[in-house]
Amino acid sequence: MRAKDAARLSAIRLILAAIKQKEVDERVELGDADVVAIVERMIKQRRESIAQFEKAGRTDLAEAEKFELGVLSGYLPQQMPDAQLEQEVAKAVAESGASGVKDMGKVMAVLKPRLAGRADMGKVSALVKARLSS
Repeated sequence: MRAKDAARLSAIRLILAAIKQKEVDERVELGDADVVAIVERMIKQRRESIAQFEKAGRTDLAEAEKFELGVLSGYLPQQMPDAQLEQEVAKAVAESGASGVKDMGKVMAVLKPRLAGRADMGKVSALVKARLSS
């Protein structure tokens, strides 16, 4: 507020409102994992909005969403490097005993709790699918 950065302040207020709404709806105090899940959901919404705005030729709205996406991303834990992500996928495939793409759900069930907030689950899903396809 002191920096007079209205766009950033607005994005932060969106995060706080989403957290408060969840707390009020469920009558619980959220932990770190819950807050990360909310921020991830908001990031996913922004990515979908950006794609729709760009498809419609509304670059002004897409830019606003990209800014909010950047602010939201700043509140997630450090993202896991690709090499380490591939190691985690390989380990999960071995642990779950997956043999083909039909077992992708088993592998994702193992990975989701481990990687929550530390990796884009869409990217993880693509890595698992590629690993199981070969």
